[in-house]
Amino acid sequence: MSQRERDELHWLKQAQQRTVTQREAAQRMGVSERWVRKLLATMVEKGDAVVVHGLRGRPSNRRLPEETRRQAMAQLKQPEWHDFGPTFAAEQLARRHQIDVGKETLRKWMIEEGIWKSKPAEVNQVHLWRARRTGFGELVQWDTSEHDWLEGRGPVRYLVRMIDDATSWSWGRFVESDATAQNMGVLWEYLEKNGRMVDVYTDRDSMFAVPPKAGESRKEEREADRLTQLGRALRELGIGSILAYSPQAKGRVERSFLTAQDRLVKHLRLARISTLAAANAFLEQEYWPEWNERFALPVAEVPDHHRPLAPGTELAAILCHVEERVIGKDYTFSFAARRYQIVRAEVQAGMHRRRLRVEVRLNGEIKVRYEGRYLTIHECGTPAPEATPVRAARPVRKDHNAGGRSAWMQGFFDRPSPPLWKLIDR
Repeated sequence: MSQRERDELHWLKQAQQRTVTQREAAQRMGVSERWVRKLLATMVEKGDAVVVHGLRGRPSNRRLPEETRRQAMAQLKQPEWHDFGPTFAAEQLARRHQIDVGKETLRKWMIEEGIWKSKPAEVNQVHLWRARRTGFGELVQWDTSEHDWLEGRGPVRYLVRMIDDATSWSWGRFVESDATAQNMGVLWEYLEKNGRMVDVYTDRDSMFAVPPKAGESRKEEREADRLTQLGRALRELGIGSILAYSPQAKGRVERSFLTAQDRLVKHLRLARISTLAAANAFLEQEYWPEWNERFALPVAEVPDHHRPLAPGTELAAILCHVEERVIGKDYTFSFAARRYQIVRAEVQAGMHRRRLRVEVRLNGEIKVRYEGRYLTIHECGTPAPEATPVRAARPVRKDHNAGGRSAWMQGFFDRPSPPLWKLIDR
């Protein structure tokens, strides 16, 4: 009997003994006088049990059939469901097996069956709260999670993810390695989908930040302005770069990885995926649409701060490995332990001791640009290629950022990295 029921019984007995009036007892109990009179009449037959609700101990009329419980528990005892929590299990039972059970009901069943144990809440270290940005594309958090995503069924360990700070809208790819080229490829796809974000928020990994010199202060490090290949590419695209000093600073993407390491791993297990190509297809077709619909705010409800790419922007020339070289007196230059010759037809007076830009594209091609134009080169000791006539540039598509996608990027994440890139990346 609860304390409230004991108090009600006390006032009923006071009214029965005429110590207080029925009106006073009704006021104390918070009921009507008519109900007090009815309880007093019933009290003659039931005694003190009159204050106990008549449905106590009886099964609810809305109780789920025992067959539903049996089917749900039989499914959850399958090997591939061994680590499912009540919330995710309830979703997948309804989606895959049409077994509609509330997560709390399922939690109770799982505890009774011994396949789930409630966990006490832990008090974690408290960090200062930062308000979300107000616009879509104003700040994008960017990080990589290393995890055995396929649980040994295939060599898929790295997930590169970009998540919008204002809406939690997400995009990403599984990649072979957490290297500069693979991250550039993910950025390329993001730019084609949405345009240029205002800022990106990353950690201080070596692909994003040059390590400071010994004894160098943060102010001296900023003044030195040393850039990695990704830092240079972001600057050329007009995208700001914010480098975090702790994982908690970019907590949104860190927490999203914890969710993915639980939900995404189980999704891939149930879909029986075992290859990198199939895993990326699942991300694009199922996981990201479900995530953005369920966990992200509708992007249409916030201002869009993405900016279109400037006319004539060639992403292949920016998202690549870039170095500068000096032209020798014989119109050659060294790069990657090889010597390259500029073809005679493109030699100009005054090239001696001038700098040129060497671009190693993501597909392994080497392009050389001098004063805004590309030169034809060949490796010394090999036949010179025939000069190709210069063709007029095609007009830039006006809908480049309105759904257009570069065919060059198709299959990029499913093929191995070029040997030359691996050599330079070391």
